[in-house]
Amino acid sequence: MNAEVDKEFFKRADEHISVSNEQAKSETRGKVSASMMFATARFNAWVSASGSESGEELAAGKDEILEYFVNEYRQMLDENLNEYIEHFDDYMKSG
Repeated sequence: MNAEVDKEFFKRADEHISVSNEQAKSETRGKVSASMMFATARFNAWVSASGSESGEELAAGKDEILEYFVNEYRQMLDENLNEYIEHFDDYMKSG
């Protein structure tokens, strides 16, 4: 994880995970995951649009925006999968 992560980063992430865990009590994990990914994509589209002066400017930066967010997600997913691989027995114990 990036050394420049602010002090509240993991607290905010844990709050999102908590909401998803609560939803997973009454929905499948796949449905909850899909909703969380859509929400993240929607929010990041808004963040990107908020930094633009016009739709044309946003469109001009679209490829760069996509590359940034896809690369960041891929890195985060890779790091988390590696952690689960390393600690699978501890993390996936039932009960």
